[in-house]
Amino acid sequence: MELIKEHEAITNDEIRAFVAEAMAPVEADGQRVLFVIPDQTRSMPMPAMFRALHAALSRRVAKMDFLVALGTHPPMTEAMLNALIGVTPEERAGVFGDVGLFNHAWDNPDQLARIGTISEEEIFEISGGLMRQSVDVTLNKMILDYDLLCVVGPVFPHEVVGFSGGNKYFFPGIAGPDIINLFHWLGALISNPVINGTMHTPVREVVNRAAACIPVEKRCLALNVMGKDCHGLFFGTPEAAWEAAARMGTRTHIVYKEKPFRSVLAMAPEMYDELWVAGKCMYKLEPVVADGGELIIYGKHIKEVSVTHGRYIRRIGYHTRDYFLSKMEKFTDIPGGILAHSTHVRGIGEMVDGVEKPRVQVTLATSIPRAECEAINLGYRDPDSIHPRDWQDREDEGLLLVPHAGEVLYRLREGNPCPKPFRP
Repeated sequence: MELIKEHEAITNDEIRAFVAEAMAPVEADGQRVLFVIPDQTRSMPMPAMFRALHAALSRRVAKMDFLVALGTHPPMTEAMLNALIGVTPEERAGVFGDVGLFNHAWDNPDQLARIGTISEEEIFEISGGLMRQSVDVTLNKMILDYDLLCVVGPVFPHEVVGFSGGNKYFFPGIAGPDIINLFHWLGALISNPVINGTMHTPVREVVNRAAACIPVEKRCLALNVMGKDCHGLFFGTPEAAWEAAARMGTRTHIVYKEKPFRSVLAMAPEMYDELWVAGKCMYKLEPVVADGGELIIYGKHIKEVSVTHGRYIRRIGYHTRDYFLSKMEKFTDIPGGILAHSTHVRGIGEMVDGVEKPRVQVTLATSIPRAECEAINLGYRDPDSIHPRDWQDREDEGLLLVPHAGEVLYRLREGNPCPKPFRP
């Protein structure tokens, strides 16, 4: 089931009607239903969706709760959770008092359950020989208390899996660390420019294989979101709904440019409150930065590298994939997800006579101090020295301004940069 309006926004009334129709045939009467939803770092009309789901199901089900697919992001406060679903504290305690709203805790073993294993032979086959290791499939054990799981979230081009959404809300959304680290590092080995905006990737296959271990019925409401507006709604299995939304995303969320730019100013939206997520500005724009050019991540509101993972980043810094591969013995104790994030922010490059040669310069114009930027191997600019108008309407001069960067992928129409393939 789908509703597509590429050239105008789907209204809240249309969202409500779509959800009601989609949920009507679902065998939910007397059942316990858990909705898996994104946090505040993804654009979507979550308040409208929350109210539509509540209206459609609250009188039918025995229980309906919401679990925020944080992955490894910091937990949300009560105020943040209320804002996420668009309710007041009074509504949360009153009309929605029976609805649970929970944070996922990826690093709490007591909250996780092992639901399966992917063998090293399977990983070797799926990865095309890039990796050979088994991995336990661990997931938030709350899922075992419900009769139906329903993913609700947008689909965007993504640096690790190709397109986000679908089963990715389970892995890494509500998963444990081992499988998170494995497939993030697999994505880094393949590289952001190769994966981002590609629908079917080895990493997506790992995610779908892990999701097949979930012993609970699954459905998905996938959204196409442009800016703050919804333009596509898709309902079905996590695989089918995601497929349809991603296919639409190849039309709506990939911008093609004729030539690369020597300077790109990527304006990080307020929802990217640390570099861990603001790195998406680099991921989506790396292909259109010229060799030797500069990508500036601009956002004075960004004050942290990462609340959760900062200690690791301060230790290893930001480097290219090939840098880490040349020195892997030094990083055996660093989680694969950390290494992957580092390579994605720094971009592709190569090692020449033992010296790292990144293809582009990545500069932070944030509230992260100069000394910290230099310590983690990134450039620094005083954000007060940046005036976005200086980049505006100057594409012919090699300057590109991208407001609200991070959710739309930019590619060259021809000749996109591509790293040398990794061969173990």
